[in-house]
Amino acid sequence: MLGKKDYQEKLFLSFSLSQRVPEDNFYRRLKRVLDLHFVREMARPYYGKEGQKSIDPTVFFRLMLIGYLENIDSDRQLIEHVSMRLDLLYFIDYDIDESLPWHSRISRTRNMLPDALFEEAFERVLALCVESGLVAGHTQAVDSAYIKANASLDSLEKKVVSESLHNHIQRIQQENKEEEDDPSRRKVKKDQSTDEQKTLQATPKQLKDLDTHQQWFKEREGGQLGSQDHRARYLSNKTHYSPVDPDARVAVKPGKPRQMYYMSSMSVDTFHHVITHMRAIHADRKDSLNLIDLARQIQLRLKRQQLHMDTLLADTGFSNGENYKYMEDNNINGYIPVHGQYEGTREGFTYEPEHDRWRCSQGKYATFKKIRYQKNQPEKHYRTTRGDCKACPLAGKCIGRSHEKQLRITLYKAEYDRALARSQTRKARYYKTLRQSTVEPVFGTLINYLGMRKINTRGIESANKVMLMAAIAYNLKKVINHQKRHRTRVLMSSVNTISCYIDAFLWLLQGTIRNKRLITISLINEI
Repeated sequence: MLGKKDYQEKLFLSFSLSQRVPEDNFYRRLKRVLDLHFVREMARPYYGKEGQKSIDPTVFFRLMLIGYLENIDSDRQLIEHVSMRLDLLYFIDYDIDESLPWHSRISRTRNMLPDALFEEAFERVLALCVESGLVAGHTQAVDSAYIKANASLDSLEKKVVSESLHNHIQRIQQENKEEEDDPSRRKVKKDQSTDEQKTLQATPKQLKDLDTHQQWFKEREGGQLGSQDHRARYLSNKTHYSPVDPDARVAVKPGKPRQMYYMSSMSVDTFHHVITHMRAIHADRKDSLNLIDLARQIQLRLKRQQLHMDTLLADTGFSNGENYKYMEDNNINGYIPVHGQYEGTREGFTYEPEHDRWRCSQGKYATFKKIRYQKNQPEKHYRTTRGDCKACPLAGKCIGRSHEKQLRITLYKAEYDRALARSQTRKARYYKTLRQSTVEPVFGTLINYLGMRKINTRGIESANKVMLMAAIAYNLKKVINHQKRHRTRVLMSSVNTISCYIDAFLWLLQGTIRNKRLITISLINEI
């Protein structure tokens, strides 16, 4: 008989949400593991004692966590998504007939609560990973990646300049007159930047280098560098700022157009790929300038978990003599390939470390004179004497029109040489493969599946909250999946143990029956 379903809403309904969510549901298991009582206590000083009641801080935190676990970067879309899922309502302690918070309250609460609360949440989840045996601590792989900021290049404004650079800016404004008159450029209603962020901090030499770089763009015909919008090629953090999000920076990924970015700096434990550190930094800083601060923060985090880091893995972008020295001074085995710009030798010269001098092919010496800084990097200057080079047969080829030979070598030559020798070992090749299979896939997971494709807030502090929440979601999934696998192994072990007992019992039973048959046969033979 053909059936037909007619739907009619009931006026009264007896419904239990907890009975509708299966026991093995991810959010039900997560609710049993996650303890958020500390959130309320840390958030208490930021609320008044009178007025309308706010959203429960624990509910806010659970909603934020759902957004990253479900890869949702919109607060409005998040509320709509939660309202249609029974397991999500059960996770945030809401019943089906309760109204969910308005989406704007989520953004206001996120901006109000301190960065320290998110740091504490990350620490507690990391401790949960340590208790589950997912973190070894001794080997950490670090890397950084650009994350799209919530700002547009069209809203950039030029920085205010001092009187000494007035002529330079007048020429730039004349060249960019078409850009100023472009009606498509968006003007912001409220400038969020400070006076310091508006002021031009670049030196005349830096501006001259920038002009040379931009002139190269103008002379180049075609090409895919920079952006499809040719104006973006001439935007620089030295001359422009974003009034919408002053902490965002202009940057360019290889093969991608220039955009506004933040930099995400992360370390991952190589044992089970658990994130041990996450931080948002400005996108205009080189990776090599952030490593020392990053290593210190990782050591402090691991120390609070009674763990110790003795090996650090990174790519060539973190190569720096000061970084190598820091790791050697702190007994850290740094496996960081040396960048190609390093020159540890000079053609025709041999270094004598015991005397700190360079000997040329004619037996003359270039001795140490002083230390100077080149692009904030210390260099040791060596120089020969005029008398040694005056009668040298190779003077025309070696020194040209100069009076003596000058050599400039990095102050950290010994550290570079040791790092170079270390990077050529078999162990270094193994660690390179380990790093590539550890930290890079984690970044891909965060960006593509855990809501970190774009920062949906503004300001570097809020960007740091976004990155920490994505890392918390990632680590919690690690813990829940590990517990599920552990229960499965325990169950299989119990089944195998019972099976062994049954086999042993059957074997004994078969042996007893066999013995009874032998006794009966022997008695018959005697008769």
